[in-house]
Amino acid sequence: MAALLIAQPVCAALLYFALWPPSVPGRAGTLVVATAGAQRTQVGAGDTLIALPEAPVWSGVERAPDLATALRRHPGTQRVRVIGEGLDARDRDAASNVAIEFAAQPLPRGLLELHVAERIAVGDEFNVAGRAGGLDGGAVELLDPARRRIDRVALSRDGRFALSATARGEGSAVFRIRLLDSRQRVVEEIDVPVQVEAQAPPRVLVIAGAPNPEVKYLRRWLEDAGLPSQAQMTVGGGVQLGDAPVAIDAATLARHDVAIIDDRAWSSLGEAQRNALDAAVRDGLGLLVRVTGAPSANERARLRALGFAIDGGRDSTATKLAQPARDDAAERARLGPGTQDAPRSHEEPPAPLPELTRRDAKLAAPDGVPLLRDADGATLAMWRAHGRGRVGVWLLTDSFRLVLGGRGDRHAQLWSDAVATLARARPHAAFDIDANAWEGQRMALCGVADGASIIAPNGVAHPVLRDPAASNCAAFWPRSAGWHRLRSGDREQAFFVRAHDATPALRAQATRDATSRFAAASTGHAADEAAAQAPDVPGARWPWWFGWLLASAALWWFERSRAGRRVSAT
Repeated sequence: MAALLIAQPVCAALLYFALWPPSVPGRAGTLVVATAGAQRTQVGAGDTLIALPEAPVWSGVERAPDLATALRRHPGTQRVRVIGEGLDARDRDAASNVAIEFAAQPLPRGLLELHVAERIAVGDEFNVAGRAGGLDGGAVELLDPARRRIDRVALSRDGRFALSATARGEGSAVFRIRLLDSRQRVVEEIDVPVQVEAQAPPRVLVIAGAPNPEVKYLRRWLEDAGLPSQAQMTVGGGVQLGDAPVAIDAATLARHDVAIIDDRAWSSLGEAQRNALDAAVRDGLGLLVRVTGAPSANERARLRALGFAIDGGRDSTATKLAQPARDDAAERARLGPGTQDAPRSHEEPPAPLPELTRRDAKLAAPDGVPLLRDADGATLAMWRAHGRGRVGVWLLTDSFRLVLGGRGDRHAQLWSDAVATLARARPHAAFDIDANAWEGQRMALCGVADGASIIAPNGVAHPVLRDPAASNCAAFWPRSAGWHRLRSGDREQAFFVRAHDATPALRAQATRDATSRFAAASTGHAADEAAAQAPDVPGARWPWWFGWLLASAALWWFERSRAGRRVSAT
């Protein structure tokens, strides 16, 4: 009787656990996520596969609108294996909580990287650099907004290139890159958006020990370029030429951004003036010292105090600037039509660069940066940081010969690069906007205030979605291609959005790089966190069913057996 009483609840308990087995800690599995360009051969037998909207259409495959939805449908997923080009910006936030496994596939042929300054001042020369894939032996051309070729280079072995152009007019402009294969056939054309802004010109102070052609043409360039300047030249006997004389003191230097001084005027400065100049440079002023004669021992010592070592310089030597590797058509397009007083025919070949003169000195500085080189690679000018400002040394003595030889453009380029490099840095508040944005893809906007909006090309204003997890950042999904304007408070900035199907190789490379970064950062911490958050799952049922079957069979046999019963006497 005791065995029967005990066996009944044991069988009932075994049956209960067979129907509702106890929960055990969940072990998350791997989810295979197909993105754009995925191949069916990348999916193994038995893999749990889900396709995102940009993935190819495969029969019998579950599809999800985004990765977050896919993870909700498959709770406990600890690892995601991404196949195809990678995860779009829409899915990268959801991917931060799981371990990402990503095997990048070969990229399509075309432009893979593009680097260009987002904001350019009027008249500045800017560079367009990048990398192309699958174009061995090819070339790349840069076209201006009028679709005239202004530069052309051959692709290097790794597909990299560097082009240059000049920003002439203020506003939004679209240059274009043309990729050519080894047979000079056009493979792809890519828009290069450029935002040209009219910035406050630097104020220049020119000090010379005597009037000379170099100072004359430098002053003319400053005037033509619209740079406010103050020039003074000493002719002896206390007489000065140029503009109204100013005192070389802290107040005067604070009103200027660059000081250009030749060695003769530099040597004639008094101790108080030299200290004021040094203090102004440490506070942000740019200083350029022109070496026009044989430097004396005192001048060498003063240059050493600025961080430069100069060797030689007693004589002058001929030099020639490097000639850009551009054909006549590209060079004429860069020169432009000239001015109203000196028009230039588009058919007129550009004049060759004349021979110039430099001091035969060698410049050296531990942290110096070459500012100008000649055709043989010799340093003609060098600069280094000095406190908050920059100081440079200039060995070229007759750059004015470029103007006399019909190459005023190179003369302007030389001095424009020098002034722009050395000028006092000015703070400029700008929004942080994704450099590459495509139609229909989420983009990040940082530095925006409440109430910011986007003005689309059709003039319609769209609000942005603020990100509560990021300070002063918001998200925007552009609905059309072209120039957009971000308006936040009293500030406004233009940015360019590419069409959805434009630059497929560039977009594939950007997606691949972003996914690779997530995959590298997610291994480890994300996997541990995902494992800790994995929900409990029901345990195996078959042991309980087997135990219940054995207990029930034993109880059935025991109830029908004679074991344990008393035998009555007859």
